[in-house]
Amino acid sequence: MSQNKKRLKLKKWVYYVIFVIILIIVIVIGVNLYKEYKYRQSNEYKLLQLGYTDNEVDILLEKLSNNTVKDLLTKDKDDDVVSFAKEKYYIDKNLNEYLAYYDENKNTNTKDVVAIINVNADHDWYDEELETDTSKNELMIVNKFYALTKDYAPENLVTIPLDYSYGNEGDNKLIDYAYEHFLDLWNAAYDEGYHLMVTSSYRDYESQEEVYNYRKETYGQRAADETAARPGHSEHQTGLVVDMTSTTEASANEFKNSDAYKWLKENAYKYGFIERYPEDKEYLTGYSAESWHWRYVGVDAATTMHKNDITYDEYYAFYIENQGK
Repeated sequence: MSQNKKRLKLKKWVYYVIFVIILIIVIVIGVNLYKEYKYRQSNEYKLLQLGYTDNEVDILLEKLSNNTVKDLLTKDKDDDVVSFAKEKYYIDKNLNEYLAYYDENKNTNTKDVVAIINVNADHDWYDEELETDTSKNELMIVNKFYALTKDYAPENLVTIPLDYSYGNEGDNKLIDYAYEHFLDLWNAAYDEGYHLMVTSSYRDYESQEEVYNYRKETYGQRAADETAARPGHSEHQTGLVVDMTSTTEASANEFKNSDAYKWLKENAYKYGFIERYPEDKEYLTGYSAESWHWRYVGVDAATTMHKNDITYDEYYAFYIENQGK
């Protein structure tokens, strides 16, 4: 092969290599330009352009739905939205209600606003009556919005023996599975030196009606609503509740200052029981604090509530109604 042919062949290879290199460069540049174009269309980029930080954008994209983000992009940067999105129990569909309530109640922190809106505590109590879903068993909710029907009576009620309760034989009853856990709770407390006694438990619709009407006639409706449930709205009708004191306290009101109560506060969740109407949560439950009122919800739910210091109303709104999203 002549030198000229060799040079020509080499030159062709050089041109080919150069062409391939240029093609690769063009492709890489094109891909990067396309990626940049697509990124500029993304919600992440648009939120950053509005002034949200990288961390804030991550939170917003994690907690807000696509529709909520799209709506957010039509407005100026809103630090309140970020504050609410940071809250553990933020529920996306409630965002506008959070913002509206917070706008009128600036002295309320965002954590409390989320709780208030989630449990409908911004509404008048009893302004809407929803039927309790009893198929949820120990996780059913009964409060000032959710009610049991007049004829609802739980199955498998068992009598709490007089060893564990005051009154006459047969006065106090619990659903069987709640009773089994109550016995575990009672024995654990007894081993620690606390002799718990049940003062009240299952109560049917008619009995609750009598209790409420007596309070209403004696103290007026407002006071009655703070201390007693209207018929159908009482947890006692579920068969999942025990009112408790101990043998060392003369009254339920004294119980809140007892060591037995402190033990329950620290340990009842291990057996699936919660203090349903705790102190400082009246604005969420609608009831005055009741240190004696303990509700069975199961160990998992009780543990979550204990660790996060939330009421059952809050738990139900987030984990049951909103499925923890």
